[in-house]
Amino acid sequence: METGKGPASGPKKSPFTPKAVIYQKFGTKACYKVEEVQEVVKNGCPGLVIPQKGPCLYRCSLELPEFSVVSEAFRRKKDAEQSAAEKAIQKLGIQPKEDNLSVEQAWDELAGRLSYLFSIEFLSAIHPLSGHFRAALVREAHLNGFIPVAAIAAFDAKINSLCKYISSEMESNHLLVLSLIIEAAKKLADTLLFSEEKLSLKRLTPHPPEIIQSLLKNEPNVPESISISAVRIPSSAEKTVESVTLNTSSGNYYLDVIAKELGVKDASKVLISRTIGKASSETRLYFCAPEAIMVGPSSELSMKQASSFKGYVNTIATYLSGQEICGDAILASVGYTWKSTDLFYEDLSLRAYYRILANKIPSGIYKLSREAILAAELPTAFTTRSNWRGSYPRDILCTFCRQHRLSEPIFSSDSFEPLPDLPGRKRLRDTASGGNDTNEGGLAAAAVKQEECTLVHRCTVQIYSKCQDLILLCSPKESYKKQIDAIQNAALKVISWLDRFLDKVDMPVEEITSSAKGFDILIYPQHFVKEFTLCQFFPKYQWDNATPAGSFLCPGYSNVQNNTLEGELSFGMTPSSGSLMCVTYKIYLATERECIKEHLEGSEEFEFEIGSGAVSPVLEAVVSQMSINQSACFTMELPPKEIALAAARDSANVLSLLYSGTCLMKCEVTLLRVTVPLEDRMEQALFSPPLSKQRVEYALQHIGESCAASLVDFGCGSGSLLESLLAYQTSLEKIAGVDISQRALARAAKILHSKLNGNIEAEQPTNRIKSALLYDGSILTCDSRLCGYDIATCLEVIEHMEEHDACLFGDIVLSSFCPQILIVSTPNYEYNVILQNSTPQYQEEDPDEKSQQQSCKFRNHDHKFEWTRQQFGQWASELASRHNYGVEFSGVGGEPNKEPGFASQIAVFRRKDKSPVKADFTEHYDVIWEWSSRNNSRS
Repeated sequence: METGKGPASGPKKSPFTPKAVIYQKFGTKACYKVEEVQEVVKNGCPGLVIPQKGPCLYRCSLELPEFSVVSEAFRRKKDAEQSAAEKAIQKLGIQPKEDNLSVEQAWDELAGRLSYLFSIEFLSAIHPLSGHFRAALVREAHLNGFIPVAAIAAFDAKINSLCKYISSEMESNHLLVLSLIIEAAKKLADTLLFSEEKLSLKRLTPHPPEIIQSLLKNEPNVPESISISAVRIPSSAEKTVESVTLNTSSGNYYLDVIAKELGVKDASKVLISRTIGKASSETRLYFCAPEAIMVGPSSELSMKQASSFKGYVNTIATYLSGQEICGDAILASVGYTWKSTDLFYEDLSLRAYYRILANKIPSGIYKLSREAILAAELPTAFTTRSNWRGSYPRDILCTFCRQHRLSEPIFSSDSFEPLPDLPGRKRLRDTASGGNDTNEGGLAAAAVKQEECTLVHRCTVQIYSKCQDLILLCSPKESYKKQIDAIQNAALKVISWLDRFLDKVDMPVEEITSSAKGFDILIYPQHFVKEFTLCQFFPKYQWDNATPAGSFLCPGYSNVQNNTLEGELSFGMTPSSGSLMCVTYKIYLATERECIKEHLEGSEEFEFEIGSGAVSPVLEAVVSQMSINQSACFTMELPPKEIALAAARDSANVLSLLYSGTCLMKCEVTLLRVTVPLEDRMEQALFSPPLSKQRVEYALQHIGESCAASLVDFGCGSGSLLESLLAYQTSLEKIAGVDISQRALARAAKILHSKLNGNIEAEQPTNRIKSALLYDGSILTCDSRLCGYDIATCLEVIEHMEEHDACLFGDIVLSSFCPQILIVSTPNYEYNVILQNSTPQYQEEDPDEKSQQQSCKFRNHDHKFEWTRQQFGQWASELASRHNYGVEFSGVGGEPNKEPGFASQIAVFRRKDKSPVKADFTEHYDVIWEWSSRNNSRS
């Protein structure tokens, strides 16, 4: 749910939903019809007559025998259905039962419910439990007519609801419901027979023969023999999970078949878990009832003793179900449903089992949504909706909460007008936000004038337990121009931290709290630990198969061997962050000579965004070097067998190869297309060579003029500038780069190392570089190792910061790093009108952007600001004046004396004092990669 402000406490859940109330009165006579409606939204542009498409909404009409009602429009279908049911209840004048049943009333209703379940009327009903009653009529003589108490507890929701009023411990002690059913049955001793030995109930008066004959005649033609694939989960860690086959038939009760597979006499000794996975599924765990629960003089006392039975807890089954399970368990998808009297069943393979496990963690949920267990990774950033693939962070979080039986997360968003970051200066924002700032540069002033003020959005996330105890509160500091971006980014923070927590679930409470703070998350330890206690049993299969930071930064791939690429590597064409890559790939197991191959996963068209962490770093590193239609084949590290089985369809062949000890995992990939970011597409449409190359040539000019021997690139990203410099004869001997993205630094290290080594081996070297370093760190902090470089560059970086951080960066560089020359470039906002009018029509844009008519957007979704020439000039002049630097202005793309100036504006700062102040600060950066010509020479 999304609200303006979060409630002080969790929402209180009523015992019966409006739909449940309608069903109690009308049953199947109530007909719900949901239709999609389109909301027309205000476009924020006065005079624009083109209707703007709003979000997809749903409206429900409920048809009852006497009348019909129509709901309001809602974003979710189920909300529309509940609203229609609520309107019908109001029209009927029904007063729903309050959530205040006394214990005595609950006992009476429980006995009444049991009486109804054993009635002739219920026997012919379409209900998940009625199938068990019909199956009981054909059981063997001494079991004929007996219904296991465990089946009643598992398959009748109303029984469970009533038991909650009697004992609040029922939620944590699933065996307690059995004792309550037995106690209620004893009140019906004149109609029901309870067998302590069989732990089952039976009608004292048998059903009339004609009723039984009628039911048997109407039974569908069921195959004489049914084979159902299931999975055995052993309680012993020394045993492996294995597939089993359940053989049943029309004359057998399927619970008796499961009982024999578990090694007990009949269904009365079998306990049944909640549904596993989707609530609508029939996938459940079946396990033996320990001897301790056999009912004695006081059934309730015996059940409580059973709850403390710790003999041989099945940790994996316990984790999956959220209930304590002892001994071996059978995971099967079989049972009766609301839709038919037929026995429903479907095969459940090892692949399905491991996917159920993967669906318990956020990264696994994302991987499954992409159908890419081995290739996909949970992205580290939500950039744009148009570039995101797979389930959205909000949906992943909702799924996670359902999987762990938590309440639906509450998203609370606030809108506010941000304070200006630079005193006395109006800030230009994306007009999609409705900003009213004006531009004194002249050209774009009319384009950005709006009626309303700019608003930004911030979202908080609250997660409650089913008992409505607050366990987690995420309050991100970041604000966004769109509400949906605020919601998705807040959700991504939560699931990213939960993923890390589940990877190290046994950490101390203090460490849990501390790690959460790094994600702007506040943990309520008492309630949080209680809800996630069972997570300690989660198998550590390393579902997140990303290589640890640093290990993929070495010259060769640490986990990729025998990399072969068809054609030459396309160095110099490294895609920028935000590029959308589309590949076809397949991953398979093979013997060393590839005599045997076993397919694991693949896709004809698989898209991912460079730099967002949405794909395996190994795959991204390879694809980043490829040209369109180029193919590559490389060997990857073998994953744990459990992950391989989650991907594979033939588990037997995969296990055979893995156990052989001679197989490899290989990936074949072909790059189909690259969609560069909107900013790059706009620039390429108008400039030849592209602005990025023009900026490099501008830097080269100043390197040549100053005879600089050293250069540091602040915000080097994937090293595009440093890489380009290696192709020219310059005076540079030492180069360095700094960035906060280890993935980008990984790509930079790979390319720079290959090029520098190639330069040494060449007969005529193209450059004189003797050393190169890449640092992991923020350019808003100081490091003495970078003090006094001849030239520092910062090209198209500051606009990705907040304005106050851009000011801080300028002060730090000129006062602490003190380069002889600093070159800073940033987009000229006034040029955007020209760029955007030249954008090709085939480009893909964010759907939200398309829905808003705006004359001048920012060039990149990640830009926090874009300055006019006057704003940039004021910033640079004030900065130079404070630190005894001179500054001159220029640019690339466009003409200096022609409106609206350069597309990319550049400030060149020159230090007036030839000797910089000695650095007295510490080393804050980590050396990620280092290269020296001495260590890599041919000798």
